[in-house]
Amino acid sequence: MAPFGPFARPLRFMRRQLPPLNFISLHYAYFFAVSLGSAVVFWGTNTPSRGTLQVSFTDSLFLCVSAMTLAGLNTVNLSELNTFQQFMLFTLIMLGSAIWVSGFVVLIRKQAFEKRFKVVVEERKRHRRGRTRSGSGLRSWSTGRKSTDVARDAAAKEGDLPKPSSMSDGAKDSSRDLTPPARRGGPEMNGFSATGDVVDDTESEVAVERSGLTFAGDTRFARGQMPPHQPVRRRGSNLFTMQGVGARPTSSLSPASPTRAYTQSMDVASPAAGRSKGDIGQYFPSVGGWIARNSQFNNLSEQEREKLGGYEYRAVSFLAWVVPAYFVLWQLLGCIGCAAWVALNRPDTARANGLNPWWVGAFNAVSAFNNSGMSLLDANMTAFQTGYYLLITMSLLILAGNTCYPIFLRVIVWCMWKALTSSRYFAGEEWNERAKTLRFLLDHPRRCYTNLFPSQHTWWLLAAVVVLNGTDWAAFEILNINNEALDSTLPTNVRVIDGLFQAFAVRSGGFYVVAIPTLRISLQVLYVVMMYISVYPVVITMRNSNVYEERSLGIYAEDQDEDGETESMRADQQNPGFLRRALTIRDQLTNNTTRESNSHFVRHQLRAQLAHDAWWIVLALFLIMIIENTEFVSNPTVYSVFNFIFEIVSAYGCVGISVGVPWAAYSFCGSWRTLSKLILCAVMLRGRHRGLPVAIDKAVLLPGEEGWQAEEEDGRIRLARTMSRGRQEDNRIRVNQHEEEAHAGHRHDLNALVPCSALRPGELRNVPDLAQ
Repeated sequence: MAPFGPFARPLRFMRRQLPPLNFISLHYAYFFAVSLGSAVVFWGTNTPSRGTLQVSFTDSLFLCVSAMTLAGLNTVNLSELNTFQQFMLFTLIMLGSAIWVSGFVVLIRKQAFEKRFKVVVEERKRHRRGRTRSGSGLRSWSTGRKSTDVARDAAAKEGDLPKPSSMSDGAKDSSRDLTPPARRGGPEMNGFSATGDVVDDTESEVAVERSGLTFAGDTRFARGQMPPHQPVRRRGSNLFTMQGVGARPTSSLSPASPTRAYTQSMDVASPAAGRSKGDIGQYFPSVGGWIARNSQFNNLSEQEREKLGGYEYRAVSFLAWVVPAYFVLWQLLGCIGCAAWVALNRPDTARANGLNPWWVGAFNAVSAFNNSGMSLLDANMTAFQTGYYLLITMSLLILAGNTCYPIFLRVIVWCMWKALTSSRYFAGEEWNERAKTLRFLLDHPRRCYTNLFPSQHTWWLLAAVVVLNGTDWAAFEILNINNEALDSTLPTNVRVIDGLFQAFAVRSGGFYVVAIPTLRISLQVLYVVMMYISVYPVVITMRNSNVYEERSLGIYAEDQDEDGETESMRADQQNPGFLRRALTIRDQLTNNTTRESNSHFVRHQLRAQLAHDAWWIVLALFLIMIIENTEFVSNPTVYSVFNFIFEIVSAYGCVGISVGVPWAAYSFCGSWRTLSKLILCAVMLRGRHRGLPVAIDKAVLLPGEEGWQAEEEDGRIRLARTMSRGRQEDNRIRVNQHEEEAHAGHRHDLNALVPCSALRPGELRNVPDLAQ
């Protein structure tokens, strides 16, 4: 009898619906487990007998989820909590930080590299011992062998056998090199080399001679035949794909079917066409490898892959201490600076809420760096409207911990690389290797880390940060002109600094230096938009620079030519100056559809992100408005639809700004019913995960041959796509020429049908020039 009896079938169905075990599902599990466990402890540590607030379990869960997801919304006044509960929120803010999670991933990948190296060393030792034992048993057996083969075997006994690769399957590669290309079972069997080159028959004969095997003269090797394809049994589709925003539900690193690989190999008849070569030589010598878009290394041998893995390991090892140091030092120095300023300049503000000034400053610094927005003070940052030092310091912490983190990290790596290459104090082979590692990390950062981008992407991110924050700052100053609620409390010089701080805080920081309801409604609408797109600059940059971006989306770009010129560039050179025809919308929609440019991938990512975000917000708004309908009817001003939209978008964007309520200092959601708070908890958890990389991301996957095979396959697909488009262009040109010839013959026939002698003199000028 099968295990579980009649429940076996339902259990198998439920198991198929479970999400796959990958980075995103583990990330969800981590946040769910920590939030729920912390909520139980938070609720169990209530001390109402000591004069603190009795927090319900719903509010405990909400506060823990808000702190963990860095949303920053609070349903109770944090100043009324006991010190242990405040410290729990302080710890959860750091545990939910994106830098903390990414640093943990770096440490896991570093250990995976080291574990793999140990396995490789053990495999090498076993292989050498096996060769030693089997060497004495070699004997001369042949199948039509020549007399010189015995001597060749004797030389092999003395150590002339090919050296095995340093990876576990090195013996397989060495034996593959001794196999005739037409018998290797890969592209060579179809007349193509592993790089896509056509295999010459003479090469096959030389390989046969080298292998020591001879065949009859009439022996022929069949080409173009494939073994019958066995369909791969896939798991049924589950309810939660957990592949990431924009990624196909079926995307994986698994290789394509044999039929597909065979078709691609047949398409790749000339590897030199449509290839974008990179300077691999600055890292290691390569025979035929090249670097494609998004730092994909294609056409590398096993030994070259090992060298590439060595660079990646050294880069990951470097990040394994740089990222934690960045995370600790920024917060440590920020805590010291902010806490000292509050204790020396505004201690009464903290004591008015019954809090220690040093604790208030340290909590604000950590909350600012991790972009939580939680503050122990009931008035949030409105109590420090004139504290220029505190506002500027916290603004810098907000940028360093979120949007500008990839920028600051790249600047740090670049400065270290510059110091190693330009200073005479760092001379020697060891320092040169470290400099090469830093150069590799700067050139190919997304192979090693999720939040470090190439130069072009980093400049784009910097421009986006400047534009968006500049827009918020300008809107704050312009739209609040003649705003009596601010004119009476904020002088012009104070309003400039406060507007700058609010611009940094509104997109992710979560603090508010002025009461949100006192701002113009147009500015509040702008804040809703900015909170909605708060994660877009970083996440779009992250996914657009993903090594496996094409595989995750299911669309592939085309390689450029060797000189890096695209067809549009060559067309511009052929038609210089004013004679160059500008591309129209029709050209963009028709002629350029097959060439997937980088902007196409960005647009695809944006559409996927917008579709992913919109329905969650709409669904949450619909459900919460049903639950809060009674409050809306009784007080439509406070419980307006716009206020609900503002709160939901703030929760989904993990920002933390709230319109609040007139009778309390906590967030607007603090006045909601229990079910509405639970729905908002789900919104915060979902919003926290919208900024993650897709599951198929080089920087979150453990090292393995599966990733290398996927990378090589992507290169073949891209190259085949490029050559296929070249053939399509040739066919299109021939068709156009044929149509022009046919059209010219048709015009000649029309001229023959309308002779000029049959027309009166007055009608001659009205006849169009058909031959023109």
